[in-house]
Amino acid sequence: MPSLFKRSLLPKLRSFPLTADAVGVLCGAAEFRRCLLEKIASATRRIYIVALYLQQDEAGQEILDALHAAKLARPELDVVVVVDWLRAQRGLIGAGKQPGNSAWYQEMTRTHASEVPIYGVPVQTRELFGVLHLKGFVIDDCVIYSGASLNNVYLHKFDKYRYDRYHLLHNRELADSMQHLVQHGLVASKAVHRLDLPNLPTTRSLRNDIGDLRSRLKHAAYDTTQGTTDRTGLSVSPLLGVGKNNPLNRVICELIASAQQQLTICTPYFNLPLAIIREINRALARGVKIDIVVGDKTANDFYIPPSEPFRVISALPYLYEISLRRFAKRHQRNIDSGQLNLHLWRDGDNTYHLKGMWIDRRYTLLTGNNLNPRAFRLDLENALLLDDPHGELLEPRGKELAEIFQHTRRIEHFQNLETLAEYPAGVAKFLKRVSRVRIERLLYRIL
Repeated sequence: MPSLFKRSLLPKLRSFPLTADAVGVLCGAAEFRRCLLEKIASATRRIYIVALYLQQDEAGQEILDALHAAKLARPELDVVVVVDWLRAQRGLIGAGKQPGNSAWYQEMTRTHASEVPIYGVPVQTRELFGVLHLKGFVIDDCVIYSGASLNNVYLHKFDKYRYDRYHLLHNRELADSMQHLVQHGLVASKAVHRLDLPNLPTTRSLRNDIGDLRSRLKHAAYDTTQGTTDRTGLSVSPLLGVGKNNPLNRVICELIASAQQQLTICTPYFNLPLAIIREINRALARGVKIDIVVGDKTANDFYIPPSEPFRVISALPYLYEISLRRFAKRHQRNIDSGQLNLHLWRDGDNTYHLKGMWIDRRYTLLTGNNLNPRAFRLDLENALLLDDPHGELLEPRGKELAEIFQHTRRIEHFQNLETLAEYPAGVAKFLKRVSRVRIERLLYRIL
């Protein structure tokens, strides 16, 4: 269909051709962990791990041990780990003062004969205003793409898991492109330093270098010169974005605008940017059926049971539910007709972290982008866009969606969602105070 955008990016995207058997979908976090460990153990040329964080816990230890073992067995192996600079130097939220994961990285480097460099990327001078939110592990010519970070719950090491999407794409050109960005766009920057070595520079001393890095990232893109603009077959396009109106944001909006029959959106934190809300409204007006899958507030990774002491961070799931209730109320007529379906995901006390979109029977967007104002303005994000004009991936695509919907329930009416009066006392008191001083809108912009 012709684009509704005057300066459309979608038709101009360069992509790498794929075969259907080069794309795999893993069915859960435990399988993701097993696959990742197997790929690391069998790597022969390169391992590039990019994640928000690599946590010091049993699963994190297992991954880092596997990286050291691979490097020790094959010293010629190119092994690089990239995480967010600021996230690596603080402890867990609400866990008191902690040294952060960087101290563990340094101990691992000091006590191992092999060397696995771990680089910290400072996207901003404060974590609140932007983090490294890139996703994708490059192991030889395979790209393992998931929104997950690396710790016990994301990797389902024990009883609990945090549900995400997990895809394998075997394509040398895509793997080369993603490695090139890490090597030349991130690691080569003066703002980026190894976290696994002692005597780290202060963030304050890096302010100018961080500003330069962020400025350059606003104009950066994956190298797709080996790709093509011929979209006649199955292909994948890597996308990068940071800051307002970046190419990734624009493509997300264009994808929604291109939908003619069906659109499915997953986001863990229901706080959609105005640009997405606008395109959803337009899609509803032209008759598109829309499914939006979000986590129940109890499946939010910030959720704290009412039986535990109140902490400010525990109010976030309720803020997202308030946003969802407002959206449902505005679109109740579409919900009644079945054109709009809002689904809440919940599976025991496990948590939900899915992101991405499925557009008609053609496009699938793999991304770590939360589709919220923070992702659209502050964090460094990426995505892989699968274009499937002949429906070669409809079967695995359908299986993935069926698994996602397995633990969901449809919201029949906005009144099915709780109100402020029904929230725990500490949460309700805090949200009333936030509303009175009118900082609620600011919170929605940065959280």
